[in-house]
Amino acid sequence: MKKINIAIDGYSSCGKSTIAKQLAKELQYIFIDSGAMYRAITLFFLQKNIAASDIEAIRSEISNIHLHFEFNTTTQKNEVVLNGVNVESQIRNLNISNNVSHYAAIAEIRKLAVAQQQSIGKNKGVVMDGRDIGTEVFPDAELKLFMTATPEVRTERRYKELVATQPDITREEVRKNLEERDYIDSHREISPLRQADDAIVLDNSNLTMDEQLALVKNMVNEKLQ
Repeated sequence: MKKINIAIDGYSSCGKSTIAKQLAKELQYIFIDSGAMYRAITLFFLQKNIAASDIEAIRSEISNIHLHFEFNTTTQKNEVVLNGVNVESQIRNLNISNNVSHYAAIAEIRKLAVAQQQSIGKNKGVVMDGRDIGTEVFPDAELKLFMTATPEVRTERRYKELVATQPDITREEVRKNLEERDYIDSHREISPLRQADDAIVLDNSNLTMDEQLALVKNMVNEKLQ
């Protein structure tokens, strides 16, 4: 059966991971959560008190980072494992969110992550979301999407996601975090966030998850024909 690679890029809290996971489940494809990989790398350096500005220390430690995904039968999700430890519950807080873009902009870190991502995708049948998937990781992906939504919608989505575990968080903190991450990701020298020339723009501000899934499945079916 023919398989394709699907690259999904876009801004923070645009539902990239949601649609990627849905598609992977529907198509029985592999889902690669690139954001989780960069968050896990960020956790590694924060735990070692190595700042993103300390490039020499990062270079000396980066070979000690080993990442893979394991399926959690309890959550029914693929979760990121850092050096043998499942760190899924540790990488979703605001502290990681506030730091991940700084580490993800470093060339050595991107090289490490991209090499692992491309290795997984070489046999096709992969859905992956991130910032540079269609431009750098899988430039030959058969289907590329660029996700977007209004700042208000994105802020509310991320706020609802975080407030359950961080009840003191404010919408203003979330909004500022999204703005900062998008600016850093769009202006970094290495693999900046940008729309691939052949990507389809999908604004899901006013779409339900079911409507969005149906729309993208039609796109996939066209590519598979």
